[in-house]
Amino acid sequence: MTTSIEARDRAEEVAIFRHGIIGALATRDGLTHGELAEALRRIAEECHRPLDAERTRHFSVATLERWLYAYKKGGLEALRPSGRSDRGRGRELGAELRTLLLDIRREFPTASVPLILMTLAADGRLDSSKVSAATIRRLFRQEGLQRVAAKKEALGQKTRLRWQTLRPDALWHGDVCHGPTLVVGERRLPVRVHALMDDHARYVVALRVASTEREQDMLDLFVAALRTHGKPDALYLDNGSTYRGETLRLLCGRLGISLLHAKPYDPEARGKMERFWLTMRRQVLDYCDGLTSLHELQVRLLAWLDTHYHRAPHGGLMGKMPSGVYLPEAREIERVDEAVLKKALIVTETRRVRRDTTVSIEGRTYELDRGWLAGRRIDVAWSALEDPIAPWAEHEGKRYELHLVDAERNASRKRPPRNAPGDTPETKSEHPVVFDPPKALLDRAVGRRSFKDPEDDN
Repeated sequence: MTTSIEARDRAEEVAIFRHGIIGALATRDGLTHGELAEALRRIAEECHRPLDAERTRHFSVATLERWLYAYKKGGLEALRPSGRSDRGRGRELGAELRTLLLDIRREFPTASVPLILMTLAADGRLDSSKVSAATIRRLFRQEGLQRVAAKKEALGQKTRLRWQTLRPDALWHGDVCHGPTLVVGERRLPVRVHALMDDHARYVVALRVASTEREQDMLDLFVAALRTHGKPDALYLDNGSTYRGETLRLLCGRLGISLLHAKPYDPEARGKMERFWLTMRRQVLDYCDGLTSLHELQVRLLAWLDTHYHRAPHGGLMGKMPSGVYLPEAREIERVDEAVLKKALIVTETRRVRRDTTVSIEGRTYELDRGWLAGRRIDVAWSALEDPIAPWAEHEGKRYELHLVDAERNASRKRPPRNAPGDTPETKSEHPVVFDPPKALLDRAVGRRSFKDPEDDN
């Protein structure tokens, strides 16, 4: 996979945001009414920043409970908000007012939307009863002019406790380790070891050596682990940009996996992974100076995992082996169907169809068999899991096939008709359409009636 995926629409972004709040609670079964109420109360006390909001807020217990039961009944789709009844209508923002608002945001990037709205209303340049703060925020978001947030105070330190999940696959840790630099010929190659580890068993479910530290590297590793071990309830990652990408967030949301991030500047919260990296360095990485390729390091690390680390008694497991805790046959594995995984990795982008009914996707040219779509903007979609990709087009709720252009075949191919939907011989009028501008002007000049309605003969 080389392309990031994005939410299909705003509603899916909101649904994934809501799932991120109640997702961990949705995976806990067997809670009594009192335990559920207490868990909801604790979540209601936490602060969350809604999408594109300038400040955090609390969500009530009633709201959280409604989201929770909706998700249990209908999955992620049930968390999508209903569409606005006035969607697509014009707003009360004229061109002059839009320009003024954008200029204010550029000159005063730290000013809040309520402050801008209040100031313009006081000056008589804006009617606050007709223009809402949400409308102004939407304008700023569309123009990429989000507010520059003020610095936050550091959180106080809390007492740390040793913890672990109750069962395997309840939580996976993900992180990257910077290894030694390899010398390949005259080129120096950095080493980045990406890994996913089960919290309960300390079992490494996936490990891969790369020379980069990108979101794509973690995505490839995560997909490989999902195919082999099924899916976890939650994924716990560092707070770096590698793990904050939109693709990873959407993939977890679509699969019902809670995506959690450690707090910034809190390396102690990643203690289990840090301990694993320390063991790996002492037993493997410190003895790899003579290697000349990433593949050599990869096979050595996998051999170390299978023959030593997974089979060695672990202090955090009271002397048990990670493989003995994670791999018993009694463990329930929630497999991820390949079709579900393929759907979760759907990429959607907007394209304008060229006059020759072609669109460019990932550097290749595809063709539509719908001539009437030429010049229009359509959505093209494909699954990033496929190689090569098999894209399709979507327009006004309908799906149309795309295929690679065969220019040599098109040279001798009969041109298909350029008909719009419903413009077929069965739906055309039985009377010919009369349209002759020069004749109409001539008839008007000589005082002659130019058009005779066929109904006059009846």
